[in-house]
Amino acid sequence: MAEFRVLGPVEVRAGGRPLDAGTTKQQAVLVALLVDAPGPVSADTLVSRVWDEAPPDDARGTLYAYLSRIRRMLASAPPDGTAPVRLVRRAGGYALDLDPDQVDLHRATRLVERARAGTGDGAALLREALGLWTGEPLAGLGGAWLAGTRERLSQQRIDIALRWADAELRRRNPTTVVDTLRPLAGDHPLHEALAGTLMRALHLDGRTAEALDRYTAIRRRLADNLGLDPGPWLRAIHQEILRGTGAALAKPAPRAVPAQLPPDVHGFSGRLRELDRLDALRANAVVISAVSGTAGVGKTALAVHWAHRIAGRYPDGQLYVNLRGFDPTGAALPPADALRLLLDALEVPARRIPAGVDARTGLYRSLLAGKRMLVLLDNARDAEQVRPLLPGAPGCLTVVTSRDELTSLVATEGAHPLALDLLTADEAHQLLARRLGPDRLAAEPDAVGVIVTACAGLPLALAVVAARAATRPALPLATLAAELRDRALGALGTTEPATDLRAVFSWSYRTLSPAAARLFRLLGLAPGSGIAAPAAAGLAGTAVAEAGRLLSELTERNLLTESAPGRYTFHDLLRAYATELTHAVDHPDDRQAAERRLLDHYLHTACTAALLLNPHRDPIGADPDQPPADVTDPLGWFTVEQPALVAGVQRAADLGLDRHAWRLAWALADFLERQGHWQDWVDTWHIALAAAQRRDDRPSQAHAHHSLASAHTRLGRYPDAHGHLEQALALYTRLGDRTGQAHTHNNLALAYEQEGRPAAALAESERSLELYRAAGHHEGQARALNNIGWCLALLGEHTRALATGREALALSERIAHRHGQAIALDTLGYVDERLGRYPHAVASYRRSAELFRDLGDRYQHAATLIKLGDATAATGDRTAARDAWRVALDILTDLDHPDAETMRAKLNN
Repeated sequence: MAEFRVLGPVEVRAGGRPLDAGTTKQQAVLVALLVDAPGPVSADTLVSRVWDEAPPDDARGTLYAYLSRIRRMLASAPPDGTAPVRLVRRAGGYALDLDPDQVDLHRATRLVERARAGTGDGAALLREALGLWTGEPLAGLGGAWLAGTRERLSQQRIDIALRWADAELRRRNPTTVVDTLRPLAGDHPLHEALAGTLMRALHLDGRTAEALDRYTAIRRRLADNLGLDPGPWLRAIHQEILRGTGAALAKPAPRAVPAQLPPDVHGFSGRLRELDRLDALRANAVVISAVSGTAGVGKTALAVHWAHRIAGRYPDGQLYVNLRGFDPTGAALPPADALRLLLDALEVPARRIPAGVDARTGLYRSLLAGKRMLVLLDNARDAEQVRPLLPGAPGCLTVVTSRDELTSLVATEGAHPLALDLLTADEAHQLLARRLGPDRLAAEPDAVGVIVTACAGLPLALAVVAARAATRPALPLATLAAELRDRALGALGTTEPATDLRAVFSWSYRTLSPAAARLFRLLGLAPGSGIAAPAAAGLAGTAVAEAGRLLSELTERNLLTESAPGRYTFHDLLRAYATELTHAVDHPDDRQAAERRLLDHYLHTACTAALLLNPHRDPIGADPDQPPADVTDPLGWFTVEQPALVAGVQRAADLGLDRHAWRLAWALADFLERQGHWQDWVDTWHIALAAAQRRDDRPSQAHAHHSLASAHTRLGRYPDAHGHLEQALALYTRLGDRTGQAHTHNNLALAYEQEGRPAAALAESERSLELYRAAGHHEGQARALNNIGWCLALLGEHTRALATGREALALSERIAHRHGQAIALDTLGYVDERLGRYPHAVASYRRSAELFRDLGDRYQHAATLIKLGDATAATGDRTAARDAWRVALDILTDLDHPDAETMRAKLNN
């Protein structure tokens, strides 16, 4: 039976020998799966756990490679008569199909649960659990999530050790406790519970002097390192040892309870009426209050401050979750994820957390039943997000904050609404006094009055003013007051977040150099969610090095964030502010020129990337007079810039740059097709077609119809595809464009083949071959030959199909057309499979799949992997077949392709 060890260096063993767990990143992927095993982990969660906030550009592709290696590692385990461990794809993500006891951390948790339940010798069970730790958990693995997991596992070890020690001391076995706790206490020299329990054991073992020395040592370390004295429990142990009463035997270490409240708000002031009302309402309510109000009004500050005031009344702990309901950086936290966080805080083992929201809510409410806990649910989107997170019985208190009034929560759950208004003038003055000191305010009372009035009682605005004044003590408050008076805050206190902080943002903006300020404004015009230095250089009309310097300046002022190396973003509020500024400051001609330069950059780079992605493509959209752009990774560049490029097609059309719109759509086409972004493919070419029609450009119209037909074929919209193909063929015929006609007949063949009409597809393929030969188009000839071979195979003419497929492969190899080689190899594999030549089929399919993978053609990669699995299964190697099918299923699922369900059913059967 395979064993997985994470309570020390990561290790996988099977058949009495270690298996190669791979690189540290591969081990990190394995750990990210193991902590939830046998439950599923989504691909997004795996990426987040392994790479934290800085995933590589092709994180999904890299992840799939590691998952494949893990599958191979698991497959290398020698058979031992037990069920093999498999990495499987489920609805919720990837999962390791195993017995939880095969993972040391889950086995430890089960042993502790048995000890708690009294099903066996508690001390022996805890000792066995403790023995599963072999060193520092996850030793050698880096990353924020892994560090947090390591800390959690280390704390779990301490908790188990303390439980075991209490059990042994009740049995009067102090010597074994001393031997076990001494090294653990050495590793955690400031841990009072470890020190106190070790002192108890030493005292009961007749080593009282050593126990007292332990107390002296930890008291000195606490003072030197933390400036603290020992806590009440440790002091009581010390006193009882000094008295020699023996009562220390009955003093087990106190159990930890969740204490998740954020730190209390520095300088909190005012809100006396609201605090009094909250105090009056606090009487065994499940939902005590729905605190609502505008952005920046201080909802979270009030809730956190009051929660700290009353935390002592809830001895079973305090839970806190930021629900991110109005978070500009991402979507609201789903209730299922919020419940997962709450259950984690309640120390529910990962494998015991159910999958559904209702089941998680039931478990959560069961755990809180009979307890007195405080639950703070911050920044809720709406009542539906909150409702599953409410405790189900009196005793627990819940506070919810939201910009929404949560009226349905008030109506159906009996919540007490508390709408926060702006601060009064006196409260605003108190807030500034707490932050800046009364003397500074007394020295400039008139300036303080202007600041209080200009900030309109909004706590966030006042806090920002106070922070600026505090960090510049020599700055007169009159200077700040004049700034606020001259540039009114406008709608700062309204519900429109895009305008709330205009003046506050201006303080950072006005410290910029003129060039950086101009770039900041122009960034409000940029499409997409982020920008790189070369694109910013195009926008500003500067050199790339100068743009990099300006972007660094903006980042230092916290007006931009470098979300990935060399890539910059800002949140929606700052984007709205920048857009407002550029329309107020920059001349319309300057704005349009900036957008034109940015689109020029995207178009030039996209055309270069397109021809690198497919060197055999007809370069009809490229400008032969321009040198190629500097692109080393065309697939990676398209992946990162896709949102900006797709938006750029529409923006170019809006600006009347119809040629730009058409050429951008052309440059994007191969990437969108290969990566499965087929709806974007349709949308961009509809814009391009309209642009070509406005220009009365018949060749461009024909190509647009041809591309739209290809996209609709991929999406299974065959009537739409045929309509566009008819128009494309009519235009190409009138233009006398044989190559265009050949392309169209080729696409007609593809549409007919997809519709299950191989004879019609064969006729169109043969016609396209004639036209390609007449035009001298070698890449097209290879494509047509392959299509003929495929159609012949579908019609059962395998001998002719094999000969034609080999001719297509030879031609593709001669002209170094890798995509053509991949397609031809797929066809040859299919023919060999039909002829029962399974080893030949497997070899062809494998080479084809590798080429499609390297070329970034995800759909064709998946389609070939399915056939590879079929052929491999026919050879008797069903393990390898299932591996191929699983990877195909992963790709199809990511593409949201309807074939995914067929593939999933195939795997399940």
